[in-house]
Formats: sequence, C-alpha cells, structure tokens
Amino acid sequence: MRPHDFWQEIHPSGTYDTHAGHTDFYPATLSDGRQLRLPIRPLPDGVHALASLIVNQASFAVQDALAAQLAEKLKPFNPDVIVGLPTLGLTLASAVAQAMGHSRYVPLGTSPKFWYQADLSVPMSSITTPDQTKRLYIDPRMLPLLENRHVVLIDDVISSGTSIVAGLSLLALAGIRPVAVGAAMLQSERWLERLTALGDHWPDKTVGIFSTPLLSKLPDGSWSAQGEPAK
Repeated sequence: MRPHDFWQEIHPSGTYDTHAGHTDFYPATLSDGRQLRLPIRPLPDGVHALASLIVNQASFAVQDALAAQLAEKLKPFNPDVIVGLPTLGLTLASAVAQAMGHSRYVPLGTSPKFWYQADLSVPMSSITTPDQTKRLYIDPRMLPLLENRHVVLIDDVISSGTSIVAGLSLLALAGIRPVAVGAAMLQSERWLERLTALGDHWPDKTVGIFSTPLLSKLPDGSWSAQGEPAK
C-alpha cells in the first residue's frame, strides 16, 4: 500500500484475516464487524510492533464512521459535554459531539494562552513524542460548561495511557470527574495499568471502537497478532 492510502476506506466484515501474518498493515475490526487497514509501526526492540491510527489523516467517510460508532457506544453514559485531548483527539471529539447532536465541545490545549492559569495545567507526553513533555491546559472560560455535567473525555488512541491520565488529572484539578473515557482505538493493553493506578473504576469506564494487539515478528519478517490477543 502507498503510505497515503491508509485510513481512507472501511472494508466489509471478513475481508482480511486478523490472525494471518501481516506485512504492511493490520486489519482492525470495528464494532459493526467492518475492517480498517492500519499501518504497522515496528517498535525499537525490533521484535514487536503496533498498529497505528492517525485520525486527522483519515477520509471524512472514515472519520464519520468512527465518530458514529463511538457516539453509539457512549450513549449509555448520557454525556452532556464532550472534552477532547490534543492533538488528534480533538478531531475525533468534535465529530463525536456532532454525532451526538451537541452544538459544541470543549477542547483541551497545549498552547499556553496568556489568560490560562498555571494551576489549571498538568505535564503531558505521549508515546509518539516521548521526548517532548508539554503542559496540558483547560481554558478557564470553559469550566461553566463542565460543572455538574456528564462529561466524557475523548482521545483518538489510548496506548500507554499517559495522555489520557494527564487529561483526567487536569479535569480533576478543575473538580470535574468524567463519567467515561472514549477512543477510536485501544492499542494493546499497556494503558490498563496506568488507568487502574489512577482509579480501579477507570478501565470499566473506558470505551473503544476497536482494540489492536501488540504484534510479534515472525521468522519470515511478517507480524503476528498472537503475541497478545486483542481484548
């Protein structure tokens, strides 16, 4: 596949075998059984890899499909307000809010505007930029939208759990306790430990459209999903 062809199309259920050796892509299975091809990103150890999703590079049709499925999964939590994590979580959060019939959403940010408050910020890093520690902020003007409301925090992917824990910690500083966490992809199971450490209830309140496993390298150079079954 050409690099720019990823995330552009959703394929019918059963188009690809998720247990076969994979070379260029891993076929993730969505909530409705359809499949999305994700590029494989080898990890530094050379023997493991992860499937990758960059939602703001997806076609609008794929973005809309992901947002609709996540909105459906979040309905039981009766969210009043959707909060988005930067950077890629903002794209998904905006689309989910629209899919749920909301007129707006609340974006968190990493750009320190002069009207932001230092005591309403927390350190933030991610698996894709491990050497860059930024601060995560909430615009104080947005707080009245969140107080005493059913809030859902959304990111595009939950992988190590670092970013989502930063978002939950920031909201806690503001006295906001979300009713759920949402993501398009739950990437492996490494995030479980961090969210459990934050609170035993968080894994049960975390919703994803699909899960992808840690991939293991086979002798022929392809990648297998058998190293860690998808949850």
